[in-house]
Amino acid sequence: MTYQIDYTQFTQYDNLELIAKQVVTGFITGLHKSPLHGFSVEFAEHRQYNPGEPTKHIDWKLYAKTDKLFVKRYEEETNLRCHIIIDNSSSMYFPIQEKYTLAEPNKILFSAYAAAALMQIFKNQRDAVGLSVFSDKLELHTSARGGDSHFKMIYRELEKIIQPISTEVQRRSRVTDTLHRIAEQINKRSMVIIFSDMFETDANLDELMLALGHLKHNKNEVMLFHTYHKKMEEDFGFDNRLYRFVDMETGSEIKLHSNSIREYYKQAIGDFFKELTLKCGQYQIDMIPADITKGLDQIMLPYLLKREQTV
Repeated sequence: MTYQIDYTQFTQYDNLELIAKQVVTGFITGLHKSPLHGFSVEFAEHRQYNPGEPTKHIDWKLYAKTDKLFVKRYEEETNLRCHIIIDNSSSMYFPIQEKYTLAEPNKILFSAYAAAALMQIFKNQRDAVGLSVFSDKLELHTSARGGDSHFKMIYRELEKIIQPISTEVQRRSRVTDTLHRIAEQINKRSMVIIFSDMFETDANLDELMLALGHLKHNKNEVMLFHTYHKKMEEDFGFDNRLYRFVDMETGSEIKLHSNSIREYYKQAIGDFFKELTLKCGQYQIDMIPADITKGLDQIMLPYLLKREQTV
């Protein structure tokens, strides 16, 4: 893309809804200036014409601009139900630092702003949206609805979860149990979008996948944005010295020289990521790696591509 969003200007304490609007506007501008085709500012209002359909709904003005046939899409065709699920366990507050911006976020800040940006797209598309937040329990669950007041309520809830917390607060992730609970409460067909690092103490990946699979009931589409810090959590980018490593969810700690465990760690985490990717494929769940240092384009573009296939 030829348009670059300057994420350094957005901090943890800025108005989340306003920043989401700016990010989405910049992203759509970037789509227009990029070699990608098939999207326009009117992407919420049109779909490609299929040969054999009646021609009365073809947008001839858009045809004059694009030399492509598009059919005007009516509101009942555009509406989707979208449900966002955010992991709010302690591991999502990694990395710990004095100041956070969207250029240097922790995982929870990245997830909240990514969700806010998607919500701005939902709003433009006149979609209904619901939000679930969990850690060791289900902290919040709202049904999918539209309307300004409902959207503003969800923005407020997202702002709550990006407020600083004490690193001494240990909230374990109960991904498996919580996803089953959420799945039982999503009663109508939806697009389910999850932000999680998928780290769960003593987790059984097969049981975890059954919970993700449960979300696909009622013909739901499921997108998992596997939220992680690639440099630190996958590449183990620690200097060659002694560290005190602390489990953010249990508080247990150990002192180790980074080089003594580097290869073992990278092998173990690599195996976990590969198995997670493989099993998501088997369950027909879209698993998108989301490196929190790489900006929000990696969230919005896969969503729009998925939506094009779904609507």
